[in-house]
Amino acid sequence: MKITRELIEKLPKTDLHLHLDGSVRLETLIELARDGGVVLPSYTVEGLKQTVFKENYKDLDDYLRGFGYTCSVMRQKENIQRISYELAVDNQREGVRYIEVRFAPQLHAGGEMTLSDTIVAVNNGLDRARREFNSSEAVVSGAEPQFEYGIITCAMRYFNRHFSDYFNDIVSVHSYSPEDKIFGLASLEVVGAAVQAKREMGLPVVGVDLAGPEKGNPPIHHREAYMLAQRNFLNKTVHAGEAYGPESIFQAITELGADRIGHGTSLFKPETITDTSIHNTDRYVNDLVQFIANRRITVEVCLTSNMQTDPELVRLEDHPFRKMMDNKLSCSICTDNRTVSHTTVTDEVYKAVNAFDLSLNEVKTLMVYGFKRSFFPRDYKEKRSYVRKCMDYFEKVVADQDSL
Repeated sequence: MKITRELIEKLPKTDLHLHLDGSVRLETLIELARDGGVVLPSYTVEGLKQTVFKENYKDLDDYLRGFGYTCSVMRQKENIQRISYELAVDNQREGVRYIEVRFAPQLHAGGEMTLSDTIVAVNNGLDRARREFNSSEAVVSGAEPQFEYGIITCAMRYFNRHFSDYFNDIVSVHSYSPEDKIFGLASLEVVGAAVQAKREMGLPVVGVDLAGPEKGNPPIHHREAYMLAQRNFLNKTVHAGEAYGPESIFQAITELGADRIGHGTSLFKPETITDTSIHNTDRYVNDLVQFIANRRITVEVCLTSNMQTDPELVRLEDHPFRKMMDNKLSCSICTDNRTVSHTTVTDEVYKAVNAFDLSLNEVKTLMVYGFKRSFFPRDYKEKRSYVRKCMDYFEKVVADQDSL
């Protein structure tokens, strides 16, 4: 059976690595910037695509430039709520039935808006989209699975006072403290806000993440925050192996207890290991791969994003995704940033199918991992039922397509 883009779009999908501030509709960005007096390099969609949100980027710094503009319009609760709502709707329109939206509350808080306010605003937008979709006849009748979501709060490996008003305040208050202590304290705060949102407010905050530059910013600084998350039954994912070697992935797992790894593109690169205590780098990588496989630690694969930020990836076929599949790792295809990377889940899966010659069974396995390894916000029994419903729908879509 030929796997077409049209078929993929109909299939029930997930997105487990989805940044809110990297997935803002450009039309919305322009409108909110005009209303808020935010200066943009262009006030047309085409102009922004040419100057900021490009098809190709020079390097990671060039890629990250757009986040300054999106974050600048996300410092009001109503704007965050709208952007969250539109993100959910955009996913629903392409058959994505479960998303985990991640964002750094400390990039948006400040003034009268607290960390909790930002989490509530994100939830309000996502919940509105969820209720609207799930009231449709197809979902109510049971013919199609419902749309669900979880929220992941991001801590930052590194920041300075220019990142946001909140970060300016925390740096100012702790002006005599070492940087690593300030970074760790900030992570404790964002995890504390996530715990409160989950336990006291009943919001579907399902996990925590650690983002930002890996090199020079080891995860050990954030261990106390991650232990707080674990003690409160929050799941844990970590950006690791995106711009640093395999030992970064190892540290994310051993120091922070990561349940999932964001990106992991350096996993099969023993030549990038800088730890001089590791003498047999090939064996180290093999042991790490087996460790990840045995514990079903899922890798959140972001193909397009990696191609745009890693100059070593000349062709998509150079991406380690095929090695991950061949080593039977649990992988899930994700977008990372829908706007910044000009992509959708459908696009990402279709690229994977063509670049790595995936079979329909392999596509199904990827979809299963996406649902099963999600941080689903309700009871495990409900999760099992939901996954079964989504995969039954997968089979129905395939059968309907096959009968044409």
